[in-house]
Amino acid sequence: MMSYKVAVVGATGAVGREMLKTLSERDFPIKDIAALASGRSAGMEVSFGEKRVLKVQNLETFDFSGWDIGLFSPGASVSAVHAPRAAAAGCIVIDNTSHFRMEPDVPLVVPEVNPQALAKIRRGIIANPNCSTIQMVVALKPLHDAFGIRRVVVSTYQSVSGAGKEGMDELLLETRASLVHDPIVPQQFTKQIAFNCIPHIDKFMDDGSTKEEWKMVVETRKILDPDIKVFATCVRVPVFIGHAEAVSVEFARPVTVAQARAVLRDAPGVVVQDNREDGGYTTQLECQGEDATFVSRIRVDRTVEHGLGFWCVSDNLRKGAALNAVQIAETLIAQGKLVRKAA
Repeated sequence: MMSYKVAVVGATGAVGREMLKTLSERDFPIKDIAALASGRSAGMEVSFGEKRVLKVQNLETFDFSGWDIGLFSPGASVSAVHAPRAAAAGCIVIDNTSHFRMEPDVPLVVPEVNPQALAKIRRGIIANPNCSTIQMVVALKPLHDAFGIRRVVVSTYQSVSGAGKEGMDELLLETRASLVHDPIVPQQFTKQIAFNCIPHIDKFMDDGSTKEEWKMVVETRKILDPDIKVFATCVRVPVFIGHAEAVSVEFARPVTVAQARAVLRDAPGVVVQDNREDGGYTTQLECQGEDATFVSRIRVDRTVEHGLGFWCVSDNLRKGAALNAVQIAETLIAQGKLVRKAA
C-alpha cells in the first residue's frame, strides 16, 4: 500500500489540531508526518492520535522537498508565502485559508460536490472553501442536479471557533464575566459575543456586504454553478463549535418536500433528520465531532414558484475545514494523483 509524507501547517491552531486528529481517525496512509507552525510555537508538542506526540517545527525554515502533501491552515498571509514555496518543492498543498480560493488556476474543491475540479491542478495548490460554503454546497449539490437551482438566500449562525482559539476563549471569558457582572471589553469581535449575536463576520465591503457573505456568494458559484444567484447574511452566535444555516432555494423545476428529502437521503455527506415534532431536527451541539452535514426543517417556500427552505448544521472544524482537506487528499489518492511514496 502506498503511504505519504504529510506536513500539517498551522498545527497549533484549532483547525491544525483537528487536521492531525482527522488524519489519525481516518487511518490516512502516512509514511511520515510533520507538525509546523510559526517560530514562536516551535518546540511545542501536539497530539497525533491517542498515543503519539509531535514536536512542532518552524515553518520558516522547513524544507518541503520530498514531502507529498501539505495541509495548510496558518492564516492567509502565511499561506501566501509558504504554500507556493511548498508547491515549488513538489509538495501538493491543500490550503484552508482564503488566499487562493478565487484564483482561476486553483481548484476550489468539496469532494462530494466537484471532485472533477482536481483534474485542473496547475500550480500544485488546491483550495479548501470557506466553512459556511462547504456545508451549504454539500446540501445544495444533489438538489441542483435534480431540480436546477436558480437562487439561494441563506442566513448563517456561525460559531466562535470560526474565529479560532482566540474567539472561543473570548466567549468563555465574556460568559464568566457576564455572570459575575464584571466589565467586558471585546477583543476578537466587534461587540460582546456572550449572550449576543453579531451580524458581522470579516470586513465590510463597498456594497454593505461583509467579506464572509461575499465568500459564500462567489465560492458557491465557482464550486457549483456560475449562474446561481446567492444572497447571504452571516451572523456570529455564542456557540463554541458548529455552524447552522437557514437556506431558502428557488428551483428551475417543480419539487416537493418528499422528493427533496429522498434526494438528500441518497446524497454523500448528508444526513437527513426531518421529523415534524419536538426535537425532530439537528442542532449545532449535536453535530459537534460528526462528519456529515445534517439537514432538517425541509418545507415549501410559497413566496416563489418552485421554492423550498431547510436548516442545515455541520461541525465547522471538521467538515468545514479539517475533514474536507483530508477528504481532498484521499480523493487525490483515489484518482491516482498521489503516487510517489511507497511504504
